[in-house]
Amino acid sequence: MINFKILIFIIFFVVEFVPKFNEAHPVSEEVADLVARLSPAVVNVFTTQENKSSSSQPRNQSPSPFDNIPPQFKDFFENLPPGFPFNNPNQNRDQNKPAPQALGSGFVIDKTGYIVTNQHVIAQANEIKVKFQNDKELKAKLIGQDKLTDLALLKVESKDDLPYVNFADSDKARVGHSVIAIGNPFGLGGTVTSGIISAFNRDINSGPYDSFIQTDASINKGNSGGPLFNIKGDVVGINSAIFSPTGGSVGIGFSIPANLAKPIIEQLKKYGKTQRGWLGVRIQEITPDIAKSLGLKKEEGVLISMVNPGEPAEKAGIQAGDVIIEFNKKKIKDVRSLQRIVAESAVSSSANVKVWRNKKLKNLTVKLGELEAFNNVAQSEEKNGNSNQSKAEIEIEKVGIRVKNIDQDLRTQYRIPSEINGAIITGVKNNSFAFAAGIKVGDVILQISQTNVKNAEDVEKILKKSINQNSESVLIQLFSNGFPRFVPLKLK
Repeated sequence: MINFKILIFIIFFVVEFVPKFNEAHPVSEEVADLVARLSPAVVNVFTTQENKSSSSQPRNQSPSPFDNIPPQFKDFFENLPPGFPFNNPNQNRDQNKPAPQALGSGFVIDKTGYIVTNQHVIAQANEIKVKFQNDKELKAKLIGQDKLTDLALLKVESKDDLPYVNFADSDKARVGHSVIAIGNPFGLGGTVTSGIISAFNRDINSGPYDSFIQTDASINKGNSGGPLFNIKGDVVGINSAIFSPTGGSVGIGFSIPANLAKPIIEQLKKYGKTQRGWLGVRIQEITPDIAKSLGLKKEEGVLISMVNPGEPAEKAGIQAGDVIIEFNKKKIKDVRSLQRIVAESAVSSSANVKVWRNKKLKNLTVKLGELEAFNNVAQSEEKNGNSNQSKAEIEIEKVGIRVKNIDQDLRTQYRIPSEINGAIITGVKNNSFAFAAGIKVGDVILQISQTNVKNAEDVEKILKKSINQNSESVLIQLFSNGFPRFVPLKLK
């Protein structure tokens, strides 16, 4: 016998719920609505650049940090295949005219027309244009750029207020959070891909402030400079590089975190350049052996290997051999954390520094300088001093080395930073004292026996004096493999 109550319930269920299965998936609708709201603020960035084959002008800008990253980490700044939007496949065009290229993406951050993109997207550009989703094109002015973080700020003029997006607090993002990338891969503007945040704090050796967000959202050449949105529609990162053995997306992309980008963008908007805090020291990681020798209970902080004369650290009493444990009450875990914290500190501000010296903690106060101002002075001194530098090598046969003053060619060849000065090793004799000490070609001598070295003549003078005084050895400070280090050099 049929139970009429059950039958009525079944009929009600079929009538009430089955039609809903034919409706669109609610999550898909939410994402589609989100994309429709965000897309108008995302732009294609394309430029005209001087034809490389016809250019007779030397490149006078320092290289982008992305010039030296490992080959499997691809930036997106490459010519696109013929036939894609903004590309000119006509092989017979005038080779002396600038070539239009579809280079990347960007996004509007306020209604007046400020646009964020990657620095390498607009590097060496003669003219910059942006194209909106409604095909509106506007000429863009470069407000400022920062090679160290690969960020650039553009400005367009529009009669009407422009759609814009906001930055997220990227420190609140978590691994597994959903993200959406919108950009211009291969010149195909308005492309939307999605994924999750895969990891944080990735270092791909592109620069001193590497702290990338890793994502599996599909991003390719042309997405560079475009936004990575969280599910709320705020920009959590700026897409900048991919890990790619093949050249295409394999699900490992890297984005500059919003919280790293925001202060840089504000500085570019206010000053047209960055203004980073500057200590004036060379630093290195704490190894287990170093920690043990210094009496540290664990591998914490960073070791000061050199203090630049006359710079803020020296004026504050910081010494070579000190270990910076805290900076403005923030624990220092490693070299990169100190670099970032100092760089984000205001120029001319006073910072409290806690150092470990002689197995005791010591508190110091340092008034920070400006990194960019230091670099400009160093470059100017180097430029003015080049004409007076000796081109000849000096051989110190007793220890088995040849040294030479650093000129621009040697600086470029051995990737010596502009702030490093001294004398470069151009030859090391086999089975010599220098060879036994591990000194090699390309090392720069900074100090000998705690005396600063300015040029090759200083090296010759100090070493010959030590040899004449019948010294057993001298302590040499070298700049080697990107870091200063001390080496004992036997003289007999």
